[in-house]
Amino acid sequence: MTNAPLPRISCVILCHNYGRYLDRAITSCLEQEPGNYTLHEILVIDDGSTDNTPEICRRHQDHVRIVRRPQRGFAQTLTDAMLLAEGDWIAPLDADDWFHPAKLRTCADAITPDRLLIDHWETVVGTDGRPLLPEPHPGGNTSTLLVRRDAASTLLPVTNEIHFHALRDAGHGHTLPEPLVNYRLHPASMTDRTLNGSSQHYRADVCADLAHRLIALTAIPPTWATAASLRRIAHRYRARAASHRVEAHLQQGHRLHAFRPLSAMFYHSLRSRGPFTAWLRTLASVARDRPLAPPPPAPATVPTPTIPPPPSRSAV
Repeated sequence: MTNAPLPRISCVILCHNYGRYLDRAITSCLEQEPGNYTLHEILVIDDGSTDNTPEICRRHQDHVRIVRRPQRGFAQTLTDAMLLAEGDWIAPLDADDWFHPAKLRTCADAITPDRLLIDHWETVVGTDGRPLLPEPHPGGNTSTLLVRRDAASTLLPVTNEIHFHALRDAGHGHTLPEPLVNYRLHPASMTDRTLNGSSQHYRADVCADLAHRLIALTAIPPTWATAASLRRIAHRYRARAASHRVEAHLQQGHRLHAFRPLSAMFYHSLRSRGPFTAWLRTLASVARDRPLAPPPPAPATVPTPTIPPPPSRSAV
């Protein structure tokens, strides 16, 4: 009786003008501990960088596959990561983050036939790489995921890594409490944290886009979901989109504008057949006229931002 082949993992580094961080990201992939997996490749997608990213790539060209092209933005780069990688599983990594040496070994040990998405916690660090929080933080962002390529391909094109969370919502995910990546916050981070409500509006747009994509999939459901489950998950993300809109309006001091998305959140929570805990928490925040997360730091203090309390795993 032959043993099953080890899962082939592609580490895909997404980079745009992060040359100052890229060497550490690549090295963290090269220095992964051995385990029940095969490191199939390390792929760097250089999304039109104008800094020293090409120079850093040349230093590692004997061990890394490099794709360099004109800038197309984060959404297209993340989509291309799934299209260009050749492994069975994809471990995306933002170039300003870096993996713990046990990342792939620990995630590979959690792979089972019914799991399509594995995520884990993170260590939040600042520009200088030093921890900003005393304890690990729940993940869910790009660098905390390991996703089955064939399942991920059914969700393309994506606008954000949140799209892959739908696999977990469909019952095919698994979360590891270990902090297996260092997640860096700095002034040049993709998510704008300097304006009240900007991050929440962005997340609302992503959740609404994902809900639209899930409804489109009901015509010919993928193997990991039924049409009925896709509709329920779509309602769940529409509820989350509405929740983010409420939070954005409260952060911006527009309490009256929060009531319409609050009503939408109730409707979609009902249709998703999920718990109403999040809606009740949001309702309370509107009643108090107080956002759930603290206001973002002023621009002068962005290098050491304030991190909100860890969200529940049901929140996006």
